[in-house]
Amino acid sequence: MIKRLRKHVLVSLLVSFSVMAQAGNVNIKLAFLTEKLATPPALSNLDPVLTDEGIQGVVLGIKDNNTTGKFTGHTFHLKHMDVPVGGNVLQSFQKLVADGYEYIITDVQSATLKTLSTSPSAKAALLFNVSASHNVLRNKNCSANTFHLIPSDAMKADALAQFMLKKRWNKWFLVKGTDVDDMRFAKALKRSAKRFGVKIVEEKEWKFDHDARRTAQADIPVFTQGSDYDVLVVADVKGLFGEYLAMNTWLPRPIIGTQGLVPRAWHRTHERWGAVQMQNRFYEQAGRWMNDVDYASWLAVRAVGEAVTRANSVEVADIKSFMLSDEFSLAGFKGVKLTFRHWNQQLRQPVLLATARSIVSVMPHKEFLHPRTYLDTLGYDSPESTCEF
Repeated sequence: MIKRLRKHVLVSLLVSFSVMAQAGNVNIKLAFLTEKLATPPALSNLDPVLTDEGIQGVVLGIKDNNTTGKFTGHTFHLKHMDVPVGGNVLQSFQKLVADGYEYIITDVQSATLKTLSTSPSAKAALLFNVSASHNVLRNKNCSANTFHLIPSDAMKADALAQFMLKKRWNKWFLVKGTDVDDMRFAKALKRSAKRFGVKIVEEKEWKFDHDARRTAQADIPVFTQGSDYDVLVVADVKGLFGEYLAMNTWLPRPIIGTQGLVPRAWHRTHERWGAVQMQNRFYEQAGRWMNDVDYASWLAVRAVGEAVTRANSVEVADIKSFMLSDEFSLAGFKGVKLTFRHWNQQLRQPVLLATARSIVSVMPHKEFLHPRTYLDTLGYDSPESTCEF
C-alpha cells in the first residue's frame, strides 16, 4: 500500500512538473562578476595559482539548476564578467544590471562590494557575496540587497573557539601579521575568545620582513617564548610566515587559525552527507578540488534556483522574500538545512575545521545550545548585530 502511494505521489509530481514545463519556458539570467587582483609572488610552488576560482562552482550550480529546470520549465543562463586589475568594477556592474541581470554573484573585495551594494543600480538586483568574509559587511556596512554565502570571519573564529573550549585548551598565544587582513582576523579571534571564555595569555606581532623559510629555526623559537599556553593561534591570511611555525615553536603546542587547524567553508577531504558525490562531480568538471569560493559560488546559484522553483516566481522581490522566509532551505552537503539569517542575510552553515589532509571536526556541535538553532552560535547573533537595513 505504501509503495503504491509513493508511486502515485511520484507520478503526480512528474505530471505537475511536465505541465509547468509545457506552460512555457522561463529564462533566468545570472551573472558572475570577478574583480581580478594582482597576483602576489609565490611563496610555494606546491599550490598552483587558480585562474578559475569561483566560476567553476557557478558552472556546476547552473548545471544542477537546469537539471531541475527540465521539469519546471526554468532555464538558467550565465554570464561571466572578469574585471582586469585596476579596472572599473562599478561600471561593469552597472552594465550587467542595465542588460537585465538581476542576480549577480560577486567575487570582489570588501570595499568594492560596499560600493556596488550602495550604488543606485543595485536597487534592481540581488547580490550574492561569495568571497568577502569581513564582519563589517554583515554589520555596519550591511546591505538589504546583499546575501552572504561565504562564512564570516566571526563564524570561522567562533568555530575555532568552540572546539578549543571543548578540548579545554583555554590559554591562547596569538601571533598576528601586520597586514590589514591579519589585523581583521585577529580582531575576530579576540572577539571569539572573549565570547567563549578563552584567555589570550600573550599577543605578538610578526614584524620580520625577511623570508621566514631561511631563518625559521632560529627566529621562531625565540619569538614564541613567553607565557605558558595551550595553543598557538595565528592570523596570517596571506601565508607569509604561518606555515613555518609548525615544529619550530619554543613549546610543543598545536597551531590553529589561518594555518594548522583552519576553519573552512569547504575542504577536499570532506566526505560526509553525500559530499563525495559533490567532490567527484566538481573534480571531473574542473580538474582540481573545490575550495571555499567555489563552494560559496555553487551555493549562490543553487539558492536562486531553489527559490525560483519553490516560490514559482522570477521577480526579485519575491525571490528575496522567499529566501528570508521559514519555507526556504538549501541542501549543502553539511548534514543540516542551510538558511539565511534575516538580520544580516548571512547563510547559516556549519564550519569545517581541517588540517591540510583531513577534517578534524564540523562545528558547531549540538551541545552548544541556542533557542533558535545551534548554527546561530557561530557569528553575530540577532541581539549582537549592528546591521540596519
